[in-house]
Amino acid sequence: MNKPFAVLLEDADGTQLETSCSRIAVIWQGKEIWIQHVGGNQLMIGVDVEEGDTEYANLLLRPMATNLVSLELEMESAEGYADEDEHEHGPDCQHN
Repeated sequence: MNKPFAVLLEDADGTQLETSCSRIAVIWQGKEIWIQHVGGNQLMIGVDVEEGDTEYANLLLRPMATNLVSLELEMESAEGYADEDEHEHGPDCQHN
């Protein structure tokens, strides 16, 4: 099991609640965006895909400033991925 990490939750009034967990999810645009500690100084961020989904969710991380990044959720049609012969493997497809 992954080592827990500290999480701060803040409401609209600025009140903070500190807790710890090994995995959290944010519901964003109807998808579960999971963040979990995977060892060392690393976090893994992923999107749950359910059977029957017609779109794949891609997370795009872009630098904005010295200490800021932008995380964008982009939906891509799942058509064409059903037939493996139609899929061209590249560095970003996450297939072995």
